[in-house]
Amino acid sequence: MATETSTTREMCLTSVGVVRSSLTNPELKARKDGIELKKGDEDVRARVKKISELVSEIVIDDRFDGILEGIEEFSHILVLYWPHLVPDEGRSVLQVHPMGRKDVPLKGVFSTCSPARPNPVLVTAVPLVSREGNVLKVQGLEAVDGSPIIDIKPYMTHYYRPEGVEMAGWMCRLLEEVDG
Repeated sequence: MATETSTTREMCLTSVGVVRSSLTNPELKARKDGIELKKGDEDVRARVKKISELVSEIVIDDRFDGILEGIEEFSHILVLYWPHLVPDEGRSVLQVHPMGRKDVPLKGVFSTCSPARPNPVLVTAVPLVSREGNVLKVQGLEAVDGSPIIDIKPYMTHYYRPEGVEMAGWMCRLLEEVDG
């Protein structure tokens, strides 16, 4: 019987590839005191729209030759990536104002999609535009240039669309504001 608890076990992940994108700064910046929404000339809606239309590349390391075989048969994929620009102090944050919005009460990071979390593994479902050898072109990936890829899975509605899904009211309001 193992004596270690799952909360003390150290794990080691290996990057399988990297993101190549014109996106160089994350929309949400993780800091020791929470997260902050990127400021800029454009409003949040315009930036989110721009990211949703952005085509990025996922370059899989040559040592994984054959790992993408058949992926182009799917229209969408799940991309798990490591937000490498999150500083170590951002990983100790336990609660955040969602999207950095101080008008939304603090929530535990596990009830948000914040990059500030103990293990900042982020996941995004994106359309697969094309595959050329070890390079996937995807649309709408919010990962910044240089983000390490942890894993890729085909998006299957059978597994990822459970019935009766409910979302928190505050999240619905935020998404409505962002999506229009």
